[in-house]
Amino acid sequence: MGLTAKERRSATKVTALRYQKATKKQKGLILEEFTALTGYDRSYAAYLLRNHGKRAYVSDKLLIIGDVGKKTKRQIQRFYDQEVYAALKDIWLIMDCICGKRLAPMLKEVIPILQRHKEIKIDSGTAGKLLVISAATIDRLLREDKKKQQLKGRSYTKPGTLLKHQIPIRTFSEWDEQMPGFVEIDLVGHDGGNGSGEFAQTLDVTDICTGWTEMQAVRNKAQVWVFEALTDIQDRLPLELLGIDSDNGSEFINNHLYRYCMKEKITFTRARNYRKNDNCFVEQKNYSVIRRAVGYMRHNTEKELHLLNELYGHLRLYINFFQPVMKLIQKKRIGSKVIKKYDKAQTPYKRVLASPHIAEDTKKWLKKEFDKLNPAELKRQITRLQNKLLIITTAKEKITGKNRNPLE
Repeated sequence: MGLTAKERRSATKVTALRYQKATKKQKGLILEEFTALTGYDRSYAAYLLRNHGKRAYVSDKLLIIGDVGKKTKRQIQRFYDQEVYAALKDIWLIMDCICGKRLAPMLKEVIPILQRHKEIKIDSGTAGKLLVISAATIDRLLREDKKKQQLKGRSYTKPGTLLKHQIPIRTFSEWDEQMPGFVEIDLVGHDGGNGSGEFAQTLDVTDICTGWTEMQAVRNKAQVWVFEALTDIQDRLPLELLGIDSDNGSEFINNHLYRYCMKEKITFTRARNYRKNDNCFVEQKNYSVIRRAVGYMRHNTEKELHLLNELYGHLRLYINFFQPVMKLIQKKRIGSKVIKKYDKAQTPYKRVLASPHIAEDTKKWLKKEFDKLNPAELKRQITRLQNKLLIITTAKEKITGKNRNPLE
C-alpha cells in the first residue's frame, strides 16, 4: 500500500536535508531510495529534493522558504465576470428562462431592443461578451438559477365519428410541408382535474413550417365556439391557411368545419386514434406555451374566460416575436441510439420573414409590429394577468371547494 500525501511530504522534508548536503554519488543512492519509497518519477523526485527548504531573501525583512510539495490554487481571471452574469440573468428572465441553445442566437437581436427601451443598462464591454457567449456557457452560468417544474394533465377528447370516413388520416411521418399555411389544431382543457360540468378550453393553432402559434380561449367544446375561434385566428395569421390537421374530437370532426374547408379549398386531415405523435407540433405547444402560461387550474367563469384571452393577446406576441424555436432537420438511428440534429434556433417571426411564400406586404407589416414591441413589457403584462387569474381562481376555490364547479 502506497504512502499518503501527508507521509510523502514528511519523507520529502527529511530526505531533502540529506540530499542537498550529499555528494554526487550519494545523491544517486538517496534518489533511488526516495523514488522507491514515494513512487515519484525520478526527475520529479530530484526536483523536489533539490528545491525543498531553499531560502530566498526578497528584501531585508522578507525571507521566503520553499516548499514545493505544497500546491497553490491558480487564480484564474474570469472572462464572464459578475457583471456579465447579472446582465445575462436579467435577459434570461425576460426571455422566459429558455435554454442556452435557444437564447444564444437571440442575444444579438434582443440586447439592442432592451437597451432601446431602457430595460437593461450594461456597458459596451459586457455587451460585447454577451454577443460572443456560447450556449454551453449560458447553461453553466445559470445552472443554479434554473428550476424545473413538472406539470401533468389529462385529455378529455371525445371522438367524433360522423365524418371520419370522409376526412383522410395524416400521420406525423407525412408532415413534410415547406410551405407555410398547413396547421395543426387542438383544444387544451382547463378543468382543474374535474371533468364534470362546463369549463374553458383553449384552441391552439400551430403552423408546421414556421412554428407560428395562435391561441384563443372558448367557453366550452361546443362546435359553434370552436369554429368561431378558428375563424378569428385565421384572420390574425400572417399567412394563408392551406391545410388543417386535427385530432378525432367531435369539436373538429363535424359538418360545419368540413363544409367550411371544402368551400375555402382548405385541406382537412385528421390524426389516428390515440396517436399523439401524429399531432406532435401542436401537442408540444400545448405544454410549452399554454400549460406553462396558465397551468392546470379550473377556469369556468366568464371573467376567467376574458382574462385568458387578454393574456393570450400578449402571449401570442411574446411567443411569436421573441421566443426562438429549433426544428428537427435530421433523425438517425444507430442500433438503440437515436441521433437528432436541429437547425439554428429562430423565432417564428424570423422564419416567416425568411419564407419566399409570404407576401412582401405582410412582411413589411410584421416588421413594423416588431419595431413597436418591448419583450420586457410583454413579460410584465403576462405576469400581471397570470397573477390576476391565479387570485380569482384561488378565491373561487375557497368559496366553492377545490375543483368544484360553482354552478353545481
